[in-house]
Order: sequence, then structure tokens, then C-alpha cells
Amino acid sequence: RIFSFLDVVTLCRCAQVSRAWNVLALDGSNWQRIDLFDFQRDIEGRVVENISKRCGGFLRKLSLRGCLGVGDNALRTFAQNCRNIEVLNLNGCTKITDATCTSLSKFCSKLRHLDLASCTSITNLSLKALSEGCPLLEQLIISWCDQVTKDGIQALVRGCGGLKALSLKGCTQLEDEALKYIGAHCPELVTLNLQTCLQITDEGLITICRGCHKLQSLCASGCSNITDAILNALGQNCPRLRILEVARCSQLTDVGFTTLARNCHELEKMDLEECVQITDSTLIQLSIHCPRLQVLSLSHCELITDDGIRHLGNGACAHDRLEVIELDNCPLITDASLEHLKSCHSLERIELYDCQQITRAGIKRLRTHLPNIKVHAYFAPVTPPPSVGGSRQRFCRCCIIL
Repeated sequence: RIFSFLDVVTLCRCAQVSRAWNVLALDGSNWQRIDLFDFQRDIEGRVVENISKRCGGFLRKLSLRGCLGVGDNALRTFAQNCRNIEVLNLNGCTKITDATCTSLSKFCSKLRHLDLASCTSITNLSLKALSEGCPLLEQLIISWCDQVTKDGIQALVRGCGGLKALSLKGCTQLEDEALKYIGAHCPELVTLNLQTCLQITDEGLITICRGCHKLQSLCASGCSNITDAILNALGQNCPRLRILEVARCSQLTDVGFTTLARNCHELEKMDLEECVQITDSTLIQLSIHCPRLQVLSLSHCELITDDGIRHLGNGACAHDRLEVIELDNCPLITDASLEHLKSCHSLERIELYDCQQITRAGIKRLRTHLPNIKVHAYFAPVTPPPSVGGSRQRFCRCCIIL
């Protein structure tokens, strides 16, 4: 009973105390959840095979994140022995191929969460296999599996209609057609990551909004083709939205964010970095309609001024909710903005890199009201004066580079 509370490292130490302790420590019932990431990442496949034989049907959760030496053969043995596995993390296990997913499909029908991020040999065949053998799958991460196309997504969603979280970050071959399949077959979807899926447009994302009304988190950062039509669709169809990341989506404007703010009152985190068209108008709407806002990134939003920050600082989220605000490269922001944020008692971090009108004195005054706040800013060193008696002006290295 006591051993059941111990972690992997401690169990291994206990196993060396005596024969009796060895038997108890290595009993499969104590190894229901294993994470080797913080323990030893350079393990070989035979270690995984030994663990699987010891744990058998007891094992529910296994993380092999970053275990570069583990391949298809070890995971086939694992799948055969651990048929009750529910959570499996293979993030960065670059040796595995479609053969691993075939094994999981054949033996692990109870699988619910699977992370295959950066397993670049994974293709549509893996998604087809998972669809056929893992109908309970709720969370799938295939970020940077750039061989996946719409055909794989189509096969996946037809057998795994209960998907709640899907990460397709860096799957650069995906087009709007793939999103149409998701919208049609995944009504339970809560989280979707499409970062850097460069071919995605309004057409595909609108079908997601219309088919996935439970959506709470959407990342479309780097999808530079999308417009305000997406924000309108989210506002009209996804009232539970909490997280929106649309960094580098430069076509989005105040008009779209106004619709979004007026309809999605549960927003908690927004990444609007390089949404270069937005102005203080967006901040006014967020301050009025989004009382739960905790994290807001406005980096490189060069039209934002002190007035927008004033409204935010007086808004419903300011006193008890707002924790992080990023204002890097906002050239119109001055020390006045810091004054407006003094009443944000929950504020933990503020980013001010390359805000040319922010001063050390302004930051110091902010810290008198918020002593625990982390302020990230950079002040260039003062250019040294010309050397005495020299006719040629000297510059610091910064000036030479510039």
C-alpha cells in the first residue's frame, strides 16, 4: 500500500533494498502511471519491453517523451502487453512509424490520449489505423507530422467522432477540406490547434465554428489568410470560447474583435501579436465585455495607445483577473500606461521590450504599487561621448551594427 504512492525513481531504489522489497516495488500494480521524461530519456527499447511485461494490464498512463531510442518493435511488445493503456505520450520519439499506430490499433482499444508530436514518419496510414482500432480517442496531438493530409483527417474523424482535443500544428499540407471533415464529424471538439497551417482560409474555419459549438480553445496563429469572417463566426457559434491565439493574422481588425468580444464573454487568454490593424477600439470592447481576461498579448500592435490601456485598466477584468499583458514593440505606449495598470492587483508580468517611451522611472513607480510584478524591458546603453581631442566621432557597437 505504501509503495503505491512512490514515483519511478523511488521504486527503483526500494527494489535494491532486499528481495522482499524488490518483489513489492516491482509489482505491476505500483506501475500504473509512468513518466520517464524526468528520469532517463536515453533508454533503449528493451527497457520499454521489460516495463510492459512487468506492468501488463495495470498500466494506464505512460510517457516516453523524448525517448529517441524507442522504436516500433518495442512499442509493439508494449501494445501487446498493456492493453488497458489510456494515455500514451510519444512526443519526439522520432524512430516510430505507422507500424506503431497499427500495433496500438490492434491491441489498445481503450486509448484516449495519444501524443505523436514531431514523429515525422507518421502518415495518413496511422490515422486510418487509429480510426479503426481506437474509437474512444479523445485527444490526439500530431503537431509537425507534416506528411498528414486531408485524407488522413477524413479517415480519423469517421472512426473517432468523440475527439475533444486535436493539435495539427505545423501540418502544412492541410487545406480547408480537412477542416470540413472535422466540423462535420467532431461535435465534441473543445480544443483545436492549427498554428502554421498556412493553407487554411476562412472557408475551412467557418465550418469548424458551425459544427463545433463546444469549442473553447482555438489557435490559428500564422494562418495569415483568415479575416474578420472568422471572428464573426466564432462570436455567433462558439460562446464558450476561452482561448484565442491569432498571432500574425494581420487581416483581422477592430470590427471582427468587436463582434467576438460582445458574444464571447468567457475569454481568458488572447494572443493578438502582430494583428497590426487593431486599435484602442478593440481594447475598449474587451474591457467592457470580457471580465475573465487573464492573459493578453498585444506585441507589435503599433496602433495601441495609452488610452486603450486606460480602458483596460479600468475594465471588469483589471482588478482581480488580468495576470499578463505583453506590449513589446508598441511605440505609442508611454509611462502613462503603467499608471493605468497600477490597480491591476493580479498582474504578475508585463512585457515592454522596445517600447521607446517607457522609462525606468515609470517602471519603478509601477513596482511601488505592484512589488511582485515581473517587468521585462530593455534599455540600450548610452552612447559614449566623443573622445577628448579626437576629431573623429566614436560610436558604441550598437550604432555600428545599426
